[in-house]
Amino acid sequence: MHYDSAEANRKDKREQRKTLRNNATLAEVLLWKVLKRRQTGGWKFRRQQSIGPYILDFYCPELRLGIELDGSSHDHKYEYDEERSSFLCLQGITVIRYQNEQVYNNPQQVADDIVRQYGVREDTDPTPDPSPTMGGDGLRSRTYQAHEGE
Repeated sequence: MHYDSAEANRKDKREQRKTLRNNATLAEVLLWKVLKRRQTGGWKFRRQQSIGPYILDFYCPELRLGIELDGSSHDHKYEYDEERSSFLCLQGITVIRYQNEQVYNNPQQVADDIVRQYGVREDTDPTPDPSPTMGGDGLRSRTYQAHEGE
């Protein structure tokens, strides 16, 4: 079963989403600055999007992509995070997890990683990337791919 837009952002989660937006972590604030207004590859991201019983830190409906930031609130919640990611995967949503530390160090680098993985929207004018390139294999992130045909 896939959630359509009518079943996303359930009314019973409205106050919880609002509270999360109003009490965002520093990492969420920093990443939102580079995700909002289609600054990341021209993709539109939303903050605190609910899908079923879960609320994603950031969500791009066009890509069916959820971005989760892991900090101390996720310590020792591995089973919950895995269960949540499995549920979202069954909805056709890919979840990428980044550590808060990655965002603190360079939020633009996280946005650049998303663009490297998903490209730029076709109707978006590419602009030069002002951030320095990263050496090595890039950022450490965990990606949970949507299962094909489910």
